[in-house]
Amino acid sequence: MSLLEEAKQLIHLHKFSPKRGLGQNFAVDMTILRRMISFASVDKEDVVLEIGAGLGFLTRLLCEECKQVIAIEIDSRLVEILRSQLRGLENVDLIEGDALRIDIPLFDKVVSTPPYSISSSMLFWLLGKPFSCAVLTFQREFAKRLTAHVGDKDYGRLTISAYYRADVELLTDVSRKTFYPSPDVESTIVRLKPRAPPFHVENEFLFFSLLRTLFMQPNKKVRNAIIPFLRNLGVERDDAMNRVNSLLLYNRRVRQLTPEDFGDLANEFA
Repeated sequence: MSLLEEAKQLIHLHKFSPKRGLGQNFAVDMTILRRMISFASVDKEDVVLEIGAGLGFLTRLLCEECKQVIAIEIDSRLVEILRSQLRGLENVDLIEGDALRIDIPLFDKVVSTPPYSISSSMLFWLLGKPFSCAVLTFQREFAKRLTAHVGDKDYGRLTISAYYRADVELLTDVSRKTFYPSPDVESTIVRLKPRAPPFHVENEFLFFSLLRTLFMQPNKKVRNAIIPFLRNLGVERDDAMNRVNSLLLYNRRVRQLTPEDFGDLANEFA
């Protein structure tokens, strides 16, 4: 039986209705799932995190290749299906809950096809965790933002945050037909490998706050976009204006700044 046939059978048997709002589109292509595991170089020493275990197809494949799978699923209806699907697999730790809000055991790698609705929040969450490699399926447009070039329409806070924390590779595009039900978008498999930051930042909280504030207005000049940031830090308006006018980059537009430029700006105020 193919994974597509199995998915349809499980959905019918359990009277399960996938919710579009929860991004419940299940990967049903065995070749793609095995390639994801291969891209992560999963071996018998690895503890692998899977966010959004769905119907358990990827979970079953992972448990054959690694030491332990930590499978997270937020939908209680799917958890019931997973309990029956994963019964007898001793190296699977099935946890019900929101992966971004609950305590999760330590893991080495991440292999997952997470709901696209949580892509951004999950990525920022993951970049703050210790791990060696993550292979994830994202909406193609979102994936492009991770490796955009300075000045591109896709370039932004996400690009710089990912660049600061990890090496990012776009590995292969995935058709919407790989999923059931089929989503409205195409997908891309992405690999993240954490590394030391490529430039020095005095205060990371300040750095990421600066990114968040300035990229709310990416087409504004730095001089105008940075004043609200300084005011939020408690700097008086006149003092803020004087500080901004002294910046070498004040006349450039936010989207024209390199990641290193943002680091320099944050260090100016650190």
